[in-house]
Amino acid sequence: MVDNNEAENSRYKLLGFEKNKNLVAIMIMSTGKIIKLKLNEVLRSEIIDNLNKTEIKDIYRKYYSGGAAPTSYEMNDRHERSWMIYVGLNVILLGLYIFTNIAATKLIYLEALDLTLPPAVFFYPLTFLVVDLLNETYGLKLARRALIFAFASNALIVLLLNAVTYLPGLPGWKLDTPYTEVVTHVSSVLVASSVSFLFSEYVNSYLLCKIKELTNSRFLFLRVFFSTFFAVIIDSFIFCFIAFYGTMDNSDIIKIIYAQIAVKICFAIFNILPAYGARSLFKKYISGAQTA
Repeated sequence: MVDNNEAENSRYKLLGFEKNKNLVAIMIMSTGKIIKLKLNEVLRSEIIDNLNKTEIKDIYRKYYSGGAAPTSYEMNDRHERSWMIYVGLNVILLGLYIFTNIAATKLIYLEALDLTLPPAVFFYPLTFLVVDLLNETYGLKLARRALIFAFASNALIVLLLNAVTYLPGLPGWKLDTPYTEVVTHVSSVLVASSVSFLFSEYVNSYLLCKIKELTNSRFLFLRVFFSTFFAVIIDSFIFCFIAFYGTMDNSDIIKIIYAQIAVKICFAIFNILPAYGARSLFKKYISGAQTA
């Protein structure tokens, strides 16, 4: 048997035990799929060789006690906490996504650096960090579901904002025309951001899982940086050309793209430490479920 002391799970992860059923819930890391097997089936399969030392110890404790021994992997405790974190990450992703989309409608000029940027560029890289955490903790499948949820919510906002502009305005209301102009601009940015978000985050998720597989779940900093590096390039090109094409010279759009890539790559480097910290906090929070 492989000694996985303190090693990261590369293929399977123990989620917990179901009481009174003698079943073990295992997540396949590459897809996020959850399978349920009997204790003796897990012990006879290759899964046991890919779990870390703590998980193996708890499986044997459950097996030899006939399911009576308590562990830190009880489903009643871990299941709720784990999914509450998943919901929380989804809410953070959606909040950041909507905020950055609206903030992207305003351009700022940094005279000292001769750069023109939307303020959202300083916050948008945080969405890559959230997606990285979703991939690391829940797998590619559930991370993609979070992306689809954010994308669908954004599409709904675009439809509702445009629908409001067709409602009859209050006679004499001075903000009626400016409101329509702002909503039209916001909607165009939301469309551009939706397309770029979907493509870039899918690339980010895929590369994160692929690099994780190739490195056997080691070197978190490599997959966080390189997945974000390629994703921000794709995101910047798609977003800027859809959002600003026809309203700005192509040379100015290219300058904005280069500036966005530079800023986002800097954030990709800074995202490494939060990724390690968040992963550590998640493990500590879940492992403390039994005593909470």
